[in-house]
Amino acid sequence: MKILVTGAAGALGSHVAERLLKEGHEVVGIDALTPYYDPEIKKATGKILENKGVKMIYENLMDTDLSSRLEGVEVVFHFAAQPGIAEHVPFSDYLTNNIIAMHRLLEASKASNSLKLFVNISTSSIYGRIANGPETTLPAPVSHYGVTKLSAEELALSYFRRGDLPVVNLRLFSVYGERERPEKFFHKLIKAIYEDQEIPLYEGSEKHVRSYSYVGDIVSGCLSVLDKYQDLLGETFNIGTDKTNTTGEGIRIIEEIIGKKAKIKKVPPRVGDQLETGADITKAQRLLGYQPETSFAEGLKREVEWCKEFYGF
Repeated sequence: MKILVTGAAGALGSHVAERLLKEGHEVVGIDALTPYYDPEIKKATGKILENKGVKMIYENLMDTDLSSRLEGVEVVFHFAAQPGIAEHVPFSDYLTNNIIAMHRLLEASKASNSLKLFVNISTSSIYGRIANGPETTLPAPVSHYGVTKLSAEELALSYFRRGDLPVVNLRLFSVYGERERPEKFFHKLIKAIYEDQEIPLYEGSEKHVRSYSYVGDIVSGCLSVLDKYQDLLGETFNIGTDKTNTTGEGIRIIEEIIGKKAKIKKVPPRVGDQLETGADITKAQRLLGYQPETSFAEGLKREVEWCKEFYGF
């Protein structure tokens, strides 16, 4: 199949694009190289994809000619978004990148004669401070990110409900591993330990419980939708691990892997942070055959190894 991956130069989209290519699909990636984090990192990732055979297009969903980008495309994996809960990011960026750009992509997809499936990538942040229930749990987001991603879910489903698009929503939980975004905690922690630098830790966050989900397992969950998509349209799935760990446990595991203690500096709590996530993947197990396999310690080991290679430590 010909598959379009938006946000293809990012941490998650790039892994999905690679796996799709490996499984024999024709893959087109699009990425705006936005400066939320260093665009040079995305460019380097994009180059890796290009060398493997992904056709990369560096344009913004807000102004690219989407009708031509969707020509012949049978599946869209929509990863492109304004991520995270950074206080320096204005609400207008979340609105533009998570809702308005999404609407533009949905409209173009609706007009496509070839599209069979639109997979919208969402987040556990839509649940709010506690995210440990099934997909039917009442959403209660506490961040601009969560609010706009929930809106994007409903926007996509509105197209499905009126018969315009074949849509599936995937809510991802606390993804980590190779290519993790540089502002995310484990990436920052590994880099700080090797560089013998102090790392800020939001007060109380070491006790936060997370379904830390290894990127390889998340990719498998995303691709599992392709096997039986006709029976899944209009559905929403939690994709993560049903095992939970605290951030403090992650710190200790990374310290043991590297063989060096981190220099932690406590800073005030972050507004909008989740206190607990615990992915209920019962539905994904039943309908997708999804089963994460990578242990927390093994996933962190792989991330440390990737960071060592990436930075030359």
